Amino acid sequence: MDAARIAGDIDRAMRAVPQPRTEPLRRVRRGYSKRLRDATGAEVVAVADALLGRRRWAAYELIADHPTALGTLDADAVEHLGRGIDSWWTVDAFARTISGPAWLRGLIPDEAVHRWAGSDDRWWRRAALVSTVALNMKTDGGRGDTGRTLETCRMLISDRDDMVVKALSWALRALVQWDPDAVRRFVDEHEAGLAPRVKREVRHKLDTGLKNPRRGNPEQQSGS
Repeated sequence: MDAARIAGDIDRAMRAVPQPRTEPLRRVRRGYSKRLRDATGAEVVAVADALLGRRRWAAYELIADHPTALGTLDADAVEHLGRGIDSWWTVDAFARTISGPAWLRGLIPDEAVHRWAGSDDRWWRRAALVSTVALNMKTDGGRGDTGRTLETCRMLISDRDDMVVKALSWALRALVQWDPDAVRRFVDEHEAGLAPRVKREVRHKLDTGLKNPRRGNPEQQSGS
C-alpha cells in the first residue's frame, strides 16, 4: 500500500470540497475509512502518519474508525502521532481521539501520561489532562477511573497556564458522573491551590450538572 499516495488523495479530495465545513470534510474521511476497512491496522496508521501534517484531525479519525489500527499503537507510536501539537484544537483532537482511548485500552502506561504532565510544553501538559477524559466517558467505553484521573490532576494543581487550567476543570468534570464524592473531596482538599476557574466550574457541575448554569446548555458545558 502506498500510504503517501493515499494521504495525498485524501488531502486533494478535501481541498476539492466546495464548502469546507466539518461535516462535508468528515464525509470524505468516512469514505476513505470505508475503503481502508480491509487494510491492516499498521497500513492505516501509515496513511494517518503521512496525512498528519495536512489534515491532523482526519489522520486521527482514520485510526479511530478502523477495527484494528488503534490497537497497534504503543507509547512511542502515540507520542509520534502527537508530534507538532501546538494549539487547543490539535491537542484535544490528539488526546480525545488517540492518546485517551489508547490509555483506556492499556496501550500506553500511566508513566507516559505522567511524563507529559511534567513537560515544559504547555500542550503536552494539557494532553495529559485531556487524556483522562476517555477514562470517564461512556461513549469511549470509560467506566470511571477515579485513581488515574485524580493522580494526573494532582500533578497539575498549581499550573496556571490557561490551557492547562481549563483542561483540569474538564478532567474533573468528566469524573463527576462516576464519583462526585471523590471530586468534591479533591476540590475541598486543594481549595488553596486550585485556580478559581476550576473550583467554580467543578462545583457548578457538582451542584447543578452544568459547567456554567447561567448558560443553561448542558455541556456547553462539554470540554474546554
